[in-house]
Amino acid sequence: MIADIVIYHNPECGTSRNTLALIRNAGIEPHIVEYLKTPPSRALLEQLIERAGISPRDLLREKGTSYAELGLGDESLGDAALVDAMMAHPMLINRPLVVSPLGVKLCRPCEAVIDILPARQLGAFAKEDGEQVVDAAGNHVQA
Repeated sequence: MIADIVIYHNPECGTSRNTLALIRNAGIEPHIVEYLKTPPSRALLEQLIERAGISPRDLLREKGTSYAELGLGDESLGDAALVDAMMAHPMLINRPLVVSPLGVKLCRPCEAVIDILPARQLGAFAKEDGEQVVDAAGNHVQA
C-alpha cells in the first residue's frame, strides 16, 4: 500500500523496531528517519509536538539520556528550554514518533501506531518479547 507514513526511528530501540514492524504488518513501507543521524529542524520538531497534541515535556526521554545531568526534571523550565535541549541532544527526543495522514503520535507502547494507520493489520503480530498484539485476523488484541 502507498501511504505517506514517516517514522522517526531509532533502530537500537525495541519499541521503535516493534512500531516499524507494525507499520509494515499493515502493508505499508514508511519513510524511515533515523533521527539520531538526521535530527528534525527546530521548526519541524515544534510542529510534530503540536500535531501530536503533546507538550515538549511529554516528548522528553529520561532513560539512557543526559536528562538528569542537564537538570531537565526542573518543572520551572519552559517549553523553549526543553526544545533547546532536544535540539542540542537528539537522544532526548522520545521515540518513535509516527506521522500519518491520520495524525502524529508518540507510539509508546508500539501498538498505539495502529490508531493512526490508514490500513488494517494484515495478519498476526507479536512484539519482540513475544507479547501478541495482533491476532491472525488482523485485529488488535487488547491486554
